[in-house]
Amino acid sequence: MTKFRFVTPNRIGKWYADLELAQRFAHTIGAGFLDSRSGRFVAYPGTKLETSSGETFIAG
Repeated sequence: MTKFRFVTPNRIGKWYADLELAQRFAHTIGAGFLDSRSGRFVAYPGTKLETSSGETFIAG
């Protein structure tokens, strides 16, 4: 089972069981926000998405 978390240059988020949940709580570390109109996640510059398998993705 893959877990997800967002990482900013200054903070590291908690691991979540699915991507939607990680996106929902990304604002707590200043990684981004969910756009209420489109329902899409908007990542702030410098935000990265990590998976429990060790892969790193640029979120923005």
